[in-house]
Amino acid sequence: MRDSTGTSGRTGGDRPVAALVLAAGGGRRLGGRPKALIRYRGRPLVEHAAGVVRAGGCASVTVVLGAAGDRVRSTAHLPGCRLVANPDWAGGMGSSLRAGLAALAPEASAVLVMLVDTPGVTPAAVARLLGAHRAGAELAAAAYAGRRGHPVLIGARHFAEAAAGATGDSGARALLAAHADGITLVECADIAVPDDLDTPADLARWTTG
Repeated sequence: MRDSTGTSGRTGGDRPVAALVLAAGGGRRLGGRPKALIRYRGRPLVEHAAGVVRAGGCASVTVVLGAAGDRVRSTAHLPGCRLVANPDWAGGMGSSLRAGLAALAPEASAVLVMLVDTPGVTPAAVARLLGAHRAGAELAAAAYAGRRGHPVLIGARHFAEAAAGATGDSGARALLAAHADGITLVECADIAVPDDLDTPADLARWTTG
């Protein structure tokens, strides 16, 4: 893996970087509360996630919905976002990644994959990953004290491989494992928090902190 702090140069010319927000989960460990609809800072968590990637510089935002998808569409305010339904959401994150990649505009030079349940990720962290891509990275991930975390950025040349390896709850894990030496780690511990919101204890910490 390579460390990166550079922001000069471009790999995709003027081609934009898209954002993909994975927000289909049913919140099984949260008592069946869909994560997209959990209230965070007064609004649904999916709104917060979409706002973060947009503020960080992503040119377009695609949101993959699953559990309570109709309710998310009618409740969350997601202007300008492409909403994609994943009927197989219960099979795990992999199906959502595949659905999202299939819906991306063909001109995207890369996609930044954002998990809906990581409220500690900031626009500044997103911007650093986009900077790494401009500097030449085709695979990049936010790092926290040197440990790989989320979000991750996948260059267009890897889209097909990412989709092929996305099974169960693995997401992009197979792709990243296959190219471990080529991942650019972008340190973000000073500007973001990697923890996800997965249990009632997490929910209490994030919504009251």
